[in-house]
Amino acid sequence: MKKVILDLAVTLDGFIEGPNGEVDWCIMDDDMDFDGFLSTIDTIFYGRVSYDMWGNYQPDTSTSSAEQKLWQAVHSKEKFVFSSQNIHDDRATFINTDIINKVTEIKKHGEKDIWLYGGASLIKTFIQLGLVDTYRISVHPIALGSGKPLFEDLKERVELKLIKTNTFKSGVVQLTYESNK
Repeated sequence: MKKVILDLAVTLDGFIEGPNGEVDWCIMDDDMDFDGFLSTIDTIFYGRVSYDMWGNYQPDTSTSSAEQKLWQAVHSKEKFVFSSQNIHDDRATFINTDIINKVTEIKKHGEKDIWLYGGASLIKTFIQLGLVDTYRISVHPIALGSGKPLFEDLKERVELKLIKTNTFKSGVVQLTYESNK
């Protein structure tokens, strides 16, 4: 069965975005092999706000060919958008009820894993419902002091097992954990 993978950048002090939603502190090193990660997934889960911002984002013509290739790979994946609004979009399937059962059903189809892209409220919901199988957290060498924390309003402990670490030339440390659920 497919796994739901939360692949996410976080600051050293645990924030996934700054107080005004800023993510300008995120580093993309060549040695992070994000293309390799994209090759392991066939599905992306978005919240509606993240989908509106990034779900169909097209880089302008001055963007490097590597970044254009990256966005082409992202947009080749099947997209599901979790929203309280009932919206129709030919490029994504919108889900607004029965999250646990629908995610369980999606996990049964396809051969590759699922990227839980976010935003923050969707990530919070998935963590609270125990729907994240793998946490792939890239800790960036910066402290913001405030912002949107990764783990917020937990109802119970989240037990994890470290399965892999990677250190990149920028100082980013990627920690991969499996859920102990």
